[in-house]
Amino acid sequence: MGDFLEATMLICFGLSWPINLMKAYRARTAKATSLTFLLLIFCGYLAGIAAKLVSNEINYVFAVYLINTFIVILNLGIYARNVALDKQAAKSAAL
Repeated sequence: MGDFLEATMLICFGLSWPINLMKAYRARTAKATSLTFLLLIFCGYLAGIAAKLVSNEINYVFAVYLINTFIVILNLGIYARNVALDKQAAKSAAL
């Protein structure tokens, strides 16, 4: 039952990440995005993955951790793109 509840929590979190990804992609700006928040979430998922590996509990919950981690990595990539777009916009505005 514990694994089921953990997976449910991860799925609830995980469903929000693709929404955040699309919103950030469409926004084309990093101004409302917290890099610290993304990195903390990323570290949390890595800790969850490490916990599963250390306890040798490689199951469906482990798979959900991997999927969520991958989507957060995509979010970090969009963040980097948006920072670059913000810099370009600032240069254009300065001219």
